[in-house]
Amino acid sequence: MRRRPFLDQRRPSFKRRWQQRPWWVRLALSLLLALACVLLLAVLLGSPDPGASPSTSAASSGSETTSSPLLRQRTYLEGITDALNMTDEMLSARSFSRQLMDQIYLAKTYVVVAKEANNLQFVAELSAQVLRAQSILAHAAAHGGTVMEQEAEKAIRDMSVLLFQAQQLRYDSGITIMKLKGQIQSLEEKSKAEAEKSTKYGQIAAEELPKGLYCLGVRLTMEWFKSPELQRKFSDRSPAVQSNLRDNSLYHFCVFSDNILAVSVVVNSTAINSRHPDKVVFHLVTDDLNYAPMKAWFAMNDYRGVTVEIQKVEDFTWLNASYVPVLKQLQNAATQKFYFSGSGNRGTPIKFRNPKYLSMLNHLRFYIPEIYPELQKVVFLDDDIVVQKDLSELFTISLNGNVMGAVETCMETFHRFHKYLNHSHPLIRAHFDPDACGWAFGMNVLDLVEWRNKNVTGIYHYWQERNADHTLWKLGSLPPGLLAFYGLVEALDPQWHVLGLGYTTVDAATIKEGAVLHYNGNMKPWLKIGMEKYKSFWDNYVDYSHPLIQQCFMC
Repeated sequence: MRRRPFLDQRRPSFKRRWQQRPWWVRLALSLLLALACVLLLAVLLGSPDPGASPSTSAASSGSETTSSPLLRQRTYLEGITDALNMTDEMLSARSFSRQLMDQIYLAKTYVVVAKEANNLQFVAELSAQVLRAQSILAHAAAHGGTVMEQEAEKAIRDMSVLLFQAQQLRYDSGITIMKLKGQIQSLEEKSKAEAEKSTKYGQIAAEELPKGLYCLGVRLTMEWFKSPELQRKFSDRSPAVQSNLRDNSLYHFCVFSDNILAVSVVVNSTAINSRHPDKVVFHLVTDDLNYAPMKAWFAMNDYRGVTVEIQKVEDFTWLNASYVPVLKQLQNAATQKFYFSGSGNRGTPIKFRNPKYLSMLNHLRFYIPEIYPELQKVVFLDDDIVVQKDLSELFTISLNGNVMGAVETCMETFHRFHKYLNHSHPLIRAHFDPDACGWAFGMNVLDLVEWRNKNVTGIYHYWQERNADHTLWKLGSLPPGLLAFYGLVEALDPQWHVLGLGYTTVDAATIKEGAVLHYNGNMKPWLKIGMEKYKSFWDNYVDYSHPLIQQCFMC
């Protein structure tokens, strides 16, 4: 087959196109281009400086051929001079005021260094010279003149002698920096030691039982055992009251505590702010020591018809070491020594060695479906809260198939998972997002039907057993709660649960709108270390007119 000739489809070059134009067109274009260049050059060479006066422009016209404004550029030093508004005297090499100011700055530095070296005599002499130089500058400024040679010469010479002496004393910048670094390190160590002391003493104060609470418990115990009438109020309950304990159409709350006064505030504040207190049922669990005084208090006081059930944890015989991982770990001698004697790992903060974290009352929240097998929905409350609004709406909130409704705390970075859990552990790293939102115990809506279906207690047991060596987390009920309820929490409106009244400052408007105020932290409202500005919210629900309260707290 014969090959077709190649067709050159490229555009002709500029040279070819220029040569193809008529000669008179090329001539006209060349003349126009030359004229434009001449005009542009005339404009550039003849334009005056915008900042110059007419006389200056005229005077400089003769030298435009040698120095063009277009070619002249401002230097870096000129920019600094304009920016700092420097005067001619400050820029002068013979300025006495500038010399005095430079010496003052340097002398002040040497005064600090000499103080550190404890050379007090030199400090006094150098400070005197600084004051002398400052007075000379002040006098010149007050009279609107410059510093004269006769008054500045001796001051500059005397200061120079002292500055030379400072150099001979080895007061150089390197030594000064090293000394300052040492001082900063020392201050940091002291600050750390003081912070540890503050934490330790605050923890001790939080753990100690106040004298008033101890007195109240003793007096209530005495009242219980000497008054058969009080005992009959709990032993001879009507069938209607017994039925209320299992009626799922009522509002069921549970509190696990050994603090009688704190529990009374929870019940009282809930009852006062409830639109239907007769539909409120409180399920209280305490320990054997506080069982009798707790029953005595609620037998003596009626809270607007609220039904109250009181049990003791010792009666739950199924909570034993063979079933509960926490109780099994407590049988280990090393664990007991570490958490109760405080002589274990010194790297563990004292707050993690608080025995309350191993109290069964603290971990009872993970067994609520087994404690109340006939209930379908409950609201769990801590004993350090105050209720300000009606909580009946909590029982109508849909959890969308989740087990728990809780207020998330991830608006603060230190309340995310990585702050509670050891994410360097492969087991935690493989199953949990370190930036997942944390949430708070203290006011939690619990769907016990979903809890049983999803076996949350079994999940809790799994993680507790994996943490026998305390490598997944230290202590407390929140870390295992985060793991057990992971992916099973429905976020509630933050107004339902306002946190922080026991350790930080909370916005007044947030407190006013809050349904439940939580004194989480060491500064509980019943302790002397409690935050005074928040105690009134709690005191409003303490019956200080009660004879036993007056005997134990008002004397």
